[in-house]
This record gives sequence, structure tokens and C-alpha cells, in this order.
Amino acid sequence: MRVAVDIGGTFTDGVATLHPQGRIWVGKTPTTPSDPGEAVSTVIGDLLRQVAESMGDAAPPLGEVLHGTTLVTNTLIERKGAPTGLITTVGMRDALDIGREWRYDPYDLDIVLPQPLVPAPWRVEVNERIGAHGEVLEPLQDADVEAAIQALADAGVTSVAVSLLHAYMDDRHERRIEAAIKERLPNMAVSVSSSLAREIGEFERTSTTTANAYVKPIVTDYLRQLEARIGDIRRGIPLRVMVSSGGFTSAQAGADSPIMLLESGPAAGVLSALNTARQNDVRQVLAFDMGGTTAKACVAVDGEAPIAHSFECARVERFKRGSGLPILIPSIELIEIGAGGGSIAYCNRLGLLNVGPESSGSVPGPVCYGRGGKRPTVTDADLMLGYLNPANFLGGEMRLDIEATRACMARLGEELGMSAEAAAWGICNVVNENMASAARIHIAERGYDPRDLSMVATGGAGPVHAVDVARKLRIPRVLVPIAAGAGSCLGMLAAPARVDRAWSNPQLLSETDWNQVARVLSELKREGEAELASVGACDVEWRIGAEMRYYGQGAEVPVSIPYADVDAGTGAAILAAFEAQYQRLYGRLVPNARPQVTTWRLVGKARTEGCHFEWGDMRATGGAKPAGSRSIYLPLRGAYGDVPVHDRYSLPPGARLHGPLILEERESTIVVAVDADVEILPDLTVSVTIKEFE
Repeated sequence: MRVAVDIGGTFTDGVATLHPQGRIWVGKTPTTPSDPGEAVSTVIGDLLRQVAESMGDAAPPLGEVLHGTTLVTNTLIERKGAPTGLITTVGMRDALDIGREWRYDPYDLDIVLPQPLVPAPWRVEVNERIGAHGEVLEPLQDADVEAAIQALADAGVTSVAVSLLHAYMDDRHERRIEAAIKERLPNMAVSVSSSLAREIGEFERTSTTTANAYVKPIVTDYLRQLEARIGDIRRGIPLRVMVSSGGFTSAQAGADSPIMLLESGPAAGVLSALNTARQNDVRQVLAFDMGGTTAKACVAVDGEAPIAHSFECARVERFKRGSGLPILIPSIELIEIGAGGGSIAYCNRLGLLNVGPESSGSVPGPVCYGRGGKRPTVTDADLMLGYLNPANFLGGEMRLDIEATRACMARLGEELGMSAEAAAWGICNVVNENMASAARIHIAERGYDPRDLSMVATGGAGPVHAVDVARKLRIPRVLVPIAAGAGSCLGMLAAPARVDRAWSNPQLLSETDWNQVARVLSELKREGEAELASVGACDVEWRIGAEMRYYGQGAEVPVSIPYADVDAGTGAAILAAFEAQYQRLYGRLVPNARPQVTTWRLVGKARTEGCHFEWGDMRATGGAKPAGSRSIYLPLRGAYGDVPVHDRYSLPPGARLHGPLILEERESTIVVAVDADVEILPDLTVSVTIKEFE
């Protein structure tokens, strides 16, 4: 038995599956912000109970736990990390303040720039220098190292980042400093740039290293405690953690490089959508994952999610590029929208309706949860519009307070000068339009037409809003997979083991030292093989990637080829891939230009054909249940109307229905408020083909 657990901003989800049969059981509980591991333990315990009730003595033992968490993201956003110091090359201590010397909003006279995670007094310099080609220009002196370590010990830091100039070319000085720290201060957490981001870009590389150091003690303690809690269930159960690039690795690797876990939850949601698309032979998808705090979207083609190798976190202005901390790690390329079930609605100074990005979270949560929330949220609006059943939320385990929701919505409506019902639809419509607008740009930037895509919706709130968002985008088809409310967990269970490595060495392709490239990539492959072996991965596919451009250009084009022994022939293969991609992106090649590789990449990923999932309990085999009905808001008619309500899993594969309608399940609700054809596919995925766009 394998168990996957994902900690979200509002709920912690879990799925247990029998491998390789694919039978699943689902658990969900409110997230416990003060001790996230408490909710994880609760979910795992609930899942084990469910399996035992279903299978009795035939229940297999727990063999593996996969985990995704927002702990790294939250620590960086809330600035609650460990006291962190930085050791860098003389003259580079202010790089974190200087950054790229540009303003993300040139017209804001009161602009707030992101503050470095390491304050200036805790940044110390050593007198050394490695050249841009890896030559030692200034040797490192032991006395300088000792003085730097003593200064940080006196400052009381508990974690140290080491980022020296051009260490991506030669890391000997960084390794000496790391060894000295571990010898002198064995309990000090150490993060080294050449292990985390062996790439050009001193500011970005140093920012990544300090972010890793900032969260490392906290994540290490958290994973250690979580392993202990799992050990209380059964000793020796391995803990695996999701990484942002869409794979998983060992808990030890996650503790060593916690910055790699930054986007683990959103990455798992995309993998769940891709698994559903693969099972139903869909090539082009928009993965749409909406939970309690945020919504995410990602365009993926031919079963592969696009990977970005740099992005920002902890932005001062959430949607303004340049207002956050740059991070150099591989991550599934997606957009995040500040819209979730817990997003708070309010009347702004101009008397207009605004929704988000502030969220009620799990504590106190939406008003209807009855836990002290006072301000209306998207979930409250969904309840008011009839989309949610107050008596059947989480299968009836959690009753929603409709009267409290009506009262808070009436107060908001009074501020806006409209009825409570109009305010509720305003919230829902604003959120859906915000998500559609962001997704529209994301799709266009990648050169696709929304009408050629299918949307795959996951997350607790995703199926509630997906059809209306798709209608606004003119996406004709929406797929909602089995157990969509815990989609991120299904993504983890379908995820391969994966490692990513990088090495920057800007060279013209015609002048590349192929012996050097072969040696470095072989070393990186050996490192990756050891990490993959620690999680039992086999049948690994390796690929060589490169960031390429024409000499003199400022932006790179990523390309990738299958791994093979590196020699001059590798250059021809890389060049062909670059020219094909450049032609696709820009329509033409640059005559007489000289191609250049700035960064080499190596990716190792266990092969996977996807996973088939089916219910382990009796919810999908209990026979057809009589359909009920309730009044919901129909947006294209501008009025409420009665629609049929079905228990989703009482409908057998092949069943065909016609919207408007509601399909209810324990973890989510599928809302089809427009004219549409609805079909239950063989894997119990719900397919909604929209017929009404205006």
C-alpha cells in the first residue's frame, strides 16, 4: 500500500492506493497551521482505518508515504525561517541588495522592494576569487575562512549559505568552506551554491542558496518529525517527497535541498491532470487546479509538462514580476492566481467588488464553516448560489451554516448596493473571470488556441468552477478525474522518481570542449543515479538539455535530446534541436549567427505509463441512486432554476446526461450550470462537452 498526502492552505488531502491494482481510498481534514504534521497523521490514520474496514485481514501493510507540502513556500512568504548567514567573495556582499537594479513598477513612487533573507551584518566576505573560466585568481586562505566562521558563530545564526563568485565553474573553495564549517560547527546547517544551482547569474544563484539555507533547519526538523510519526505506525516505512519539477525524491534529499520542494503541491496537480489525459487519449490539456487558497493552471502537450528553470517566490506584489526572490530550480511552468475557495470578498474604496488575494485559510475559514470566519469568501458564494449542499459537505461530516452565509452576504450586498444573491454571483463571476483572464494569457504566450485544448479540473473547488471558466475561455471540453478533490495526491502516486542537474559554462558551440562536457555530465549522472537508487528507481530515462542562444542574444531557448555518450556528434544533435525550436518560436533562423550553449542540463526520470485508479470502497458499486434536485443559479439565464442532482459514483461508465446539473461526491462537487453533454468515461472520469458559450 502506498499513501500520498498533500498539505494545502485549507485542507490536507490523502489517498491510499494498492499497487499495482490502483484501488484507492481518500481522506481529507482541515490543515493544522500550528503543526502541519498533525493533519498529516490524522489523514494517514483515517486512510489506514478505511482500508482495514474495506479489506479486513487482507489489508496489505503500508509500504511507502509520498508527501507534498507548502511549508517551504509559507516559510519564505511569512519570513519565519532560521537566522541565516552568508559567506561570499570579497566585494559581493551587497549583491542581494543590488539585485538587477530595476524597478518592477517604474511609476510607483512608494515602491517596496523585496528584502534579502540575510541582513547585511550577517553577510561576511572571504578574500578569494575564481575566474569566469574556472581558473584560481586569488587563493582561499584558511585564516579568512576561520574569521568568517567565527563572525557568523558570534552572530548566532543557525544556518549558513556559501555562494562564491563563479563557483559553478570550480567549487573547490566552496567545498573547503563547507568542510571547515562542519568541522568547527557540526550542528550548523550549510547550503552550498554549487550543489543547488550550478548556474551563471550571481544574484539569482546567491538568492537561491540563501533561500535554501533559510528554510533548511525548519524543513529538516519537520521531515524528521514526520518520519517519526510514520515510524509510530510501522517502522522502516520510507518517506518520499515531491519536488517542483514533477517527480519525487527521498526525504534525505529533500532535507538537504528543501528549496526543490517549493512548488511540490502545484506540480502534483499538473501530474494528476496529465495522468487523466493519458488514460483518455487527450493530447493537449489545460490543467486547472483550484483549492482553498489559490488556483493554478498549466498548458501541457503530449503528456509532458513544460519545465521552467527560474521563477520568483514570496513576491511583495503577488502578480508583478520582479517583486519577489529569484529562485534557480527546475519547476513545472504554471501560473498561480490568487483565487481559491477561501479567497475573501470585499467592497473597495471605490465601492466596487474585489475578491482575494487574501484568504481565510483553514483558520478561521469561510463563514459557512462555523469556525469564526466573518468575511464572505468564494465558498460562501458557491453555497449561496446552490452549488454546494450544506448537508453533504465532505460526505456529511462537515455541515455548512447557510444562515450565517446569507447574513454575511447580505452585509456585503448592502455595501455594494445590491441583493445578497447578486453579491454572491458577483463574487463567483469575478473569480471565474480573473482565472480565465490569467489562463488566456498563459495559453497565448505558449502559442496555443484555447479551442484546441481540453481542461482537466482538480482540487476541492476546481470542479465547482471549471465549466464556467472553460466557457469563458471557449474551451469545449472539461474532464474531471476520479477523486478530483484530492487530485494532487493522485498526481504524486502517478509521479516518477526524478533528478535534475545543471552546469553553466558559456561557450560557442563551435569552440566547445567536448571532453570537458562529457566529464562533467558523467559526474552529474553518477550523482543522480545515487539519488535515484535511494528511492528504488529503475528503468530510468536520461536526457541531455541545453540553454542555447545566438551569440549576443539575451534570452535562451531550452532544448533537449536523449542521453548518449558526449562527443562532437552531440553538438550536431543539439544544434538541430535548437534550430527546430528557434524556427517554431520565431519563424526563421538568424543567418551567419553563432549558436552558443550557456547551461547544460541533465534529467533522469523513471519511466511511467501512467496509473489507472478505481475506488477501493463501495461508493462506485453501490448501484444507481435516485436523482434529487435543487435550485442553483444559472448564469446565462440570470436566474435560479431547479436542476437534477446526482451522486457521481452511482452513475456507471457509459452513462450520458444533459446539463444543467450537479454531480456530488464526498471531496468535491461538479457544477454544470449551462447546456452541456455529460458522459461517464470507462475510468470514471466525467467528461463535460459545453454546448452553450454565450
